Amino acid sequence: MSKSLCDMTLNEIENMVAELNEPKFRAKQIYEWLRKGIDIDDMTNIPKTLREKLAHLDNNKAKIYEKRISQKDGTCKYLFELDDGNMVEGVLMHYKYGNTLCLSTQVGCNMGCAFCASTLNGCIRNLTASEMVSEVMAAENDCPREKNKKRSITNLVLMGSGEPLDNYDNVVEFLKRITAPDGINISPRNISISTCGLVPKVRKFISDAPHVTLSVSLHAPNNEIRDKIMPINKVYKIEQLLEVANEYAEVTGRRVIFEYALIKNLNSSKEHSIELSKRLRGINCHVNLIPLNSVKERNLEGVTRKDAELFAAWLAENKISATVRREMGADIDGACGQLRRKVLEERAKANDLR
Repeated sequence: MSKSLCDMTLNEIENMVAELNEPKFRAKQIYEWLRKGIDIDDMTNIPKTLREKLAHLDNNKAKIYEKRISQKDGTCKYLFELDDGNMVEGVLMHYKYGNTLCLSTQVGCNMGCAFCASTLNGCIRNLTASEMVSEVMAAENDCPREKNKKRSITNLVLMGSGEPLDNYDNVVEFLKRITAPDGINISPRNISISTCGLVPKVRKFISDAPHVTLSVSLHAPNNEIRDKIMPINKVYKIEQLLEVANEYAEVTGRRVIFEYALIKNLNSSKEHSIELSKRLRGINCHVNLIPLNSVKERNLEGVTRKDAELFAAWLAENKISATVRREMGADIDGACGQLRRKVLEERAKANDLR
């Protein structure tokens, strides 16, 4: 596959424009459109003849293959198809403060977390920065914009399929593009990135993206439990992870969010809440409690919302800030990886019948 126009630097576009015998200023025009996520056909100040010459390079984009809208809360689940036929997911959630898009950074995932369907078949490949931008733009163009609003999507969460820090360079480049004042211009303070705990990459991220909110997928109060459900813990123990999370909070001045999926009979008792509180004391943080969307392939069952609220109360008793995440998209395979897996299974069955 030839290099996508979306993945070219300004210098590369300048060289290409020169080879096409076009004026040099066209390169900057094209580059500025690309930073806004605009398709070649919609670059209004570029001559049609030049747009036609560039058409074959307008690839490497995510396009909406399927979409499901929750009848409960309006959450929209997207299945994006990439140019090579691979698929990734995105979820658009509506809140009072704006619209949040959860997007993917990899096709699949290598981390092997027991509660996640995205990792069942491993990681097929990384997404490029332009593919991630195109996820945002596909959802943006699909979501009605309120009057007098610059855009529909106000917040981003890199928490779809994939481990963002396992695709480090592309993710950092994506963040540069998506926050650029001359581009889509989403505030970095409105962006969260979730990691299962690649400690050296988190430490590097402190200097590369200090204004982005760091969300740490913790999901256990001790190494024994975390070893069972998150293989990464066998490489980087909780103590190392919490140390670098605290470093991130202190250096950036940003509160760290700890994601904690409550799993029945595993990590959700009062004793677990006390142990977790002791672990987190002294760190500028907030705990986001998640009643697990059950993943049938893993035989894991989530707790009730009432139980989750009780766990939050136990943490509060121990001076740890915590809230229970609003359950969204449960009726549309909202959990990470579920819709993609279902469609891939349907495709495989269809192929077997041919």
